[in-house]
Amino acid sequence: MQVIDFKCPNCGSDMVYDSESGMLSCHSCGRTDDIKLMPDPLQRNVFTEDEATEYHCKSCGAVVITDADTTATSCSFCGSVIVLGDRLTGKLAPSLVIPFSISKEEAIRAFRKWCRNGRLTPNGFMTADRVKGITGMYVPFWLYELNNAVEVHAHGTRVSTYTKGDYRYTETQHFDVYRKIRLNYVDVPIDASEKMNDELMDKLEPFPYDQIKSFKTAYLAGYVAEKYNFDEKELFPRAKSKIHPFIEEYIRSTMTQYTTVNYTNKQIDTKLGHAEYALLPVWVLHYDYNKLEYTFAMNGQTGKVVGKPPISKSKVMAWFAGISASCFLSLKLISWMMGGGFW
Repeated sequence: MQVIDFKCPNCGSDMVYDSESGMLSCHSCGRTDDIKLMPDPLQRNVFTEDEATEYHCKSCGAVVITDADTTATSCSFCGSVIVLGDRLTGKLAPSLVIPFSISKEEAIRAFRKWCRNGRLTPNGFMTADRVKGITGMYVPFWLYELNNAVEVHAHGTRVSTYTKGDYRYTETQHFDVYRKIRLNYVDVPIDASEKMNDELMDKLEPFPYDQIKSFKTAYLAGYVAEKYNFDEKELFPRAKSKIHPFIEEYIRSTMTQYTTVNYTNKQIDTKLGHAEYALLPVWVLHYDYNKLEYTFAMNGQTGKVVGKPPISKSKVMAWFAGISASCFLSLKLISWMMGGGFW
């Protein structure tokens, strides 16, 4: 197994990717190095089927067990950051990466702020400091380019009313509607990790693709990284399903001049133009409350938090009571106005 350490040339300590400076940084002596100027130790034309899960830490010699899908981790004994190079070569080598821009401390502060904004969460959840663990993880994604040929036949009506003399007329015109549309979508993200919750990952979007970089292993230093479990062909149906609502919305936007539209035939042919393997930054937080553990995810670039916090039943009841009281007062006011001769 190829194990890659990023050691400081000055003091020999581990170097990690610093989200604030965008450089490799040594926490011992303060040295920084530009990732772009560092040679990448991986040989892209090498591919190995080695799925061994045991290796020896080069710093302390301890035996560390990793998941077969892990490509970057740290030694549990001495804390050394490790990139497992043989799991990032050949077919498993990412093309792109969006580096973290939010540090661990910033992520925890942002999460606490997000908790305080929860109007229906229990008070203890919002004020307690129960972050059990936080992990910076590069999650594998496929970024799809999807080319769509759309052909639609429909029956449309246009209804208008007008008055002539003492009569009011309604006129309905009928149309044969035809649309031929080309729609191309780029950078459609689909997470390729078996471990990550698909719904949770979808809600983390959008990722800022203007921050995307060509992959270098140095970006992984100090973070956990996973390799993909599903290739681009296996996830192609999910990518098509993801863009389907946007295609439907666009079709409707071309027919707004009609009062009603009924499709008689609709064909959507989606072809895979291109797919690139990318690693996207996610902070995964585990929060302990009332003997239960809750998992939240944060976009490592934008700070967006997603997850399902506990709900306070008393707050929900108070909220509904407030809505009901408001509706009752509104009805009373309308009744009073009608009874007072305003109508």
